[in-house]
Amino acid sequence: MQHYTSLNDIQDLSAIIEKAIQLKKNPFQYNDIGKNKTLIMLFFNASLRTRLSTERAAKNLGMEVSVLNISNAWNMEFEDGTVMNLNTSEHIKEAAEVVSQYGDIIAVRAFPTLTDKAKDTSELIINSFKKYATVPIVNMESATDHPLQALADGITLEEQKSEKKPKVVLSWAPHPKALPHSVANGFVHLMNKMDVNFVITHPSGYELDPNITKNAQVVYNQEEAFKDADFVYTKNWSSFSDYGKVLQSDADWMITQKKLGKAKFMHCLPIRRNVVAEDAVLDGNNSLVIEQANNRTYAAQVVLKELLTQLK
Repeated sequence: MQHYTSLNDIQDLSAIIEKAIQLKKNPFQYNDIGKNKTLIMLFFNASLRTRLSTERAAKNLGMEVSVLNISNAWNMEFEDGTVMNLNTSEHIKEAAEVVSQYGDIIAVRAFPTLTDKAKDTSELIINSFKKYATVPIVNMESATDHPLQALADGITLEEQKSEKKPKVVLSWAPHPKALPHSVANGFVHLMNKMDVNFVITHPSGYELDPNITKNAQVVYNQEEAFKDADFVYTKNWSSFSDYGKVLQSDADWMITQKKLGKAKFMHCLPIRRNVVAEDAVLDGNNSLVIEQANNRTYAAQVVLKELLTQLK
């Protein structure tokens, strides 16, 4: 593993998930592997779970951690050939090389514009760091993907499943704001690599990027999709075809305990109670949201361990 910017950087997903589960049993078993190594975390956007879990993961491995909120630094330029006579002060070409001198691994979090589909799908920021940095890059959520969250979800599913091939449903839910596709895309990537019966459900108009969903089954009736489900993963996302738009906020798509039945409930957090899911779901015995958040540490830790191994 040279970088971790998508699940495709993992050669054997099952093996990585098993390594993460073993790390979880003894998080400090490799606390010397990161000695004299530094993780630099660059945040173009705010974070709670991603920042704290990744920082903890690095420290569990003996690494030092430096955190920089890019909004508090120079405005950065990513386009080639730009005449920088407006509001950008530093180009990624210099910035990435300079930051590489200060750390051994760079982790980047940068949300999409949700206005420029071409720019977002090109993954301009994360790919620019990969291009110009001289150290491994970790994706802490980019314009179209969230592979650390996806790996944590894979760990959670592996720990919690009772069937060899469970039925897993990814369900859209209402939200007052236009949200990125990153978490949903990352989960679809995960499902494409795991042995599951996978269904996506959402209102018409909320189809995800077909290059990502590929041949996944899509059911437009939520209750029909939930039938016999073992896991329901819920997330809001804005329209992809009418890019970044909120086409509707149909409260009927909120997850209720009645709809959920015996299925286990998953969500990446943060979640708007009684909008995305009702209190009874989040407070119920089948809610896995806290365990998912806990597994964010071990997802990040197994990735950092693999990258550190390559640096030796």
